[in-house]
Amino acid sequence: MPNTPYDNLLAGVPTELYIGGEWRPASDGARLDVTDPATEAVITSAASASVDDAKAAVDAAAAVGPAWAAKKPRERGEILRKAFELIVKDGERLARLMTLENGKALPDSRAEAAYAAEFFRWSAEEAVRNLGQVSTAPSSGARILVQHKPAGVAVLVTPWNFPAAMATRKIGPALAAGCTVVLKPASETPLTALALVPLLEEAGVPPGVVNVIPSRRSGAVVGEMLKDMRVRVISFTGSTEVGRKLIHAAADNVVKPVMELGGNAPFIVFDDADIDAAVEGAMIAKMRNMGEACTSANRFYVHAAVHDAFVEKFAARMRSLKLGNGLEDGVAVGPLVNAETRDKVVHLVADAVAKGAKVVTGGKAPDGKGFYYPATVLTGVSDDAELLREEIFGPVAPIQTFRDEDEVVARANATEYGLVAYLFTRDLSRGLRVSERLEFGMIGLNRGIVSDPAAPFGGMKQSGLGREGAHEGLMEFLETQYVSVNW
Repeated sequence: MPNTPYDNLLAGVPTELYIGGEWRPASDGARLDVTDPATEAVITSAASASVDDAKAAVDAAAAVGPAWAAKKPRERGEILRKAFELIVKDGERLARLMTLENGKALPDSRAEAAYAAEFFRWSAEEAVRNLGQVSTAPSSGARILVQHKPAGVAVLVTPWNFPAAMATRKIGPALAAGCTVVLKPASETPLTALALVPLLEEAGVPPGVVNVIPSRRSGAVVGEMLKDMRVRVISFTGSTEVGRKLIHAAADNVVKPVMELGGNAPFIVFDDADIDAAVEGAMIAKMRNMGEACTSANRFYVHAAVHDAFVEKFAARMRSLKLGNGLEDGVAVGPLVNAETRDKVVHLVADAVAKGAKVVTGGKAPDGKGFYYPATVLTGVSDDAELLREEIFGPVAPIQTFRDEDEVVARANATEYGLVAYLFTRDLSRGLRVSERLEFGMIGLNRGIVSDPAAPFGGMKQSGLGREGAHEGLMEFLETQYVSVNW
């Protein structure tokens, strides 16, 4: 077979299933194609797990579960610390691989590689923070001993938009807690997850503790694992629609769901805001990962008094972003992940324009190969525009105006989602007051980014259940046990 432009980037990247410490093809030989979003070319294929492969992965994880749980917390922590160091060392290769299969520009991929590594460093520290408590029952005088035990096998289902970070954000706390895992990465981006495995092996993760099974048959594969009584946690990042189905499936065996689901983040700029700071925050909140993030600013509410000034500066910044292949120098906006995602963005912008929105910059997909869409700013967006209700998942910023605090809070909260909100104001009292009124699990107050391994990431309402990161992330993989005793 002749060499391809992708050979150097793909050299050494596994493409089989990883079960019980061994690389193997799918039991029925099935494979899935991996496409470069910049060229629409198929770059390689990966094994596509069957239901039987899923059962084998759970068997492998369950077999070594007791031994992994019995390891001293420090031992588990040192392995995770070593994994952190190896990812940092290998960060550039991982970043280029992410860009190749996901499309995001290299600066975004490099930032994700560092972010992904940080989850292992944080989890290494959390491994030794599984603390219990002892107290005396007020009425009986008996001692109450509380400890936290590993829940068991955890199934981890990750999305394509952050293929490294969403894997490490789940693997890290699960391993720190003493759980073993089966990771089902998104079929669009299996290579990054598979590329992490040799690093985990080198760090000292024993065979069977982490199993990785890409699959096009996600529903059947995950559904089968949820039928197994040994699976005790399902951690999923993805759409609310799929999350609801997984919660239903998890209910049959009362599997603990940890769900990080969709968002519809408002970005509020008050009349007293530092406009330059607000524009800088907007660039991060909107354009991190090219808008392909559940935390992406989806609706912009700018006070009428500063609307024109904000739009002028924000549009100028958006207009300056170079569109192109994410592997090329200077490119800030790579292709979206696939045709479906690009076409949805095209539809949402066309709908907004048909209902009266004005395109300030961008607004038209270029001709030719690749799933490209330029950084776009819309003003005069109608309340009935679809993109105010749906996750855009692309580089489009729809802007509306408001005049008072009560009005903007009501409009921001008028969504079934409650993941993250952003607001900019020089008045700290107002900022904290509005933060309390917003029905969102996370608030970026004068900041365009909230994600941090040390913070409890998660949402309210239809945006999910549970938290990832911080100490709360560890606790999602632990069961609380209480012992009553006299002495």
